[in-house]
Amino acid sequence: LLEDLDRRIVVLDGAMGTMVQGLELADEAVWRGERFKDHTHPLKGCNDLLALTKPEAIEQIHYEFLRAGADIVETDTFTATSLALADYALEHIVRDLNLAAAQCARRAADRAEAEDGKPRWVAGSIGPTTKTASLSPDVNDPGARAVTFRQLVETFGEQACALIEGGVDLILTETHIDTLNCKA
Repeated sequence: LLEDLDRRIVVLDGAMGTMVQGLELADEAVWRGERFKDHTHPLKGCNDLLALTKPEAIEQIHYEFLRAGADIVETDTFTATSLALADYALEHIVRDLNLAAAQCARRAADRAEAEDGKPRWVAGSIGPTTKTASLSPDVNDPGARAVTFRQLVETFGEQACALIEGGVDLILTETHIDTLNCKA
């Protein structure tokens, strides 16, 4: 990747969330798949979960970006941390989810590269959580925090390890509204 960056512009994929919306997955059962059919919380809208419940759709989105000219695809793991997945009571699947998402992107990248010989890379996407280390969730207590720096380091570390194990080439931290979260 560094050698190619010295020679040319390398193109990153587009908006995964927009592409997932284009799948028009209206039925909650599609989001749940067999593994989560009896899960106690609604799962529709948890885009990252599709790497486990509809991996062929996620792999195809990556492949389409690559065929359209992208050199790097980002894993569908924007919110695949224990902190963010807690909104769906899914914090226990962080490793499985990040592994599966990395493998979806890796398969698409390898397939595209095998077809035309052009090198492709997978970026492990680490996005924001639903909690911030710098701002208080309570206007009456400016010093209150919903999460500690140490908790953020641990949750991002857990995600990064699974992404690397799943086969990503690099880690991409994105869309953080809090620089302390990004530092973690």
